[in-house]
Amino acid sequence: MPPTTLTRRTFELAGLDVPALEITGTGDGPLLTVLAGVHGCEYAPMAAQRIWARGLADRELRGRVLAVPVLNLPAFRGRTPFVVPDDGKNLNRCFPGNPEGSLAERLAYDTFTKIIKGSDALIDMHAGDMVEALQPFALYDAGPAEARARDMAGAYGLGYVIRQEPGPDRAVAGTTSAAAAEIGIPAIIAEAGGCGLVRRAAVEAHVRGLTRVLALLGMSEGPAGPQQDAPPAYLQRFLWLRSQDEGWWEPTAQAGETVAEGQVIGTVSSIDGTQTLETITAPADGVLMFVTSSPAVAADGLLLGLGAS
Repeated sequence: MPPTTLTRRTFELAGLDVPALEITGTGDGPLLTVLAGVHGCEYAPMAAQRIWARGLADRELRGRVLAVPVLNLPAFRGRTPFVVPDDGKNLNRCFPGNPEGSLAERLAYDTFTKIIKGSDALIDMHAGDMVEALQPFALYDAGPAEARARDMAGAYGLGYVIRQEPGPDRAVAGTTSAAAAEIGIPAIIAEAGGCGLVRRAAVEAHVRGLTRVLALLGMSEGPAGPQQDAPPAYLQRFLWLRSQDEGWWEPTAQAGETVAEGQVIGTVSSIDGTQTLETITAPADGVLMFVTSSPAVAADGLLLGLGAS
């Protein structure tokens, strides 16, 4: 039987030469596509994918893995959180993209048509960006492949799993996972790490999660269940809170903290500190999945995300 092979590849995506690794196994199996660096300052998943993908060459593997460690090269090079610096758009709000649009829209389109389409499963690795503290979680979208996506999210082992329904109340639209779900590809967004830091615990959580999903898909031997003692908590709503006013954001609860409906979880005050502009309260019982860690907040600025039942 021929050994597992690792091949360096370059994809031309919206005029960018994006590096990737293709790992081809010793037997037939699915194609798992793994993306990181959709946001250019979420470094822990990028580091994890670099370690994990290279390590697959030493393992017996069935099927193929396509691993893209840094998709959003302009943001990575410019150390620009959240958006593509060329057009100021969030790449993970642009899928499935537009071939005639701005750079973020064209990059989303090329990624969707050249990389995501044809995959049997998709993992999009994320973390809290440069100014986001985060409680690890996985997210999947409703759709024809959601049962498999739910299994993948649970197997990743991050403690919390959030399901997103399509519609106007969805917290996050235009994502890789939503676009994949619409065409029947089981897909998850896996989040661990934050604040632009490469911390060992977050990197290891991603490496373990990728390995466990690989086993779940029947592509390798190994455990395929959640990696914490208790099963993950499954949440049905993802509520994002934004400020009305520009000012100084001061949270009173941290990422991972359980809060009750009506509980004060932060304030926005004037820059000079003389006036409280807003008192932010929890709209439901739940867990803070991420919290903006920077005091600087613009009008309509994102403050936090709450996972609720």
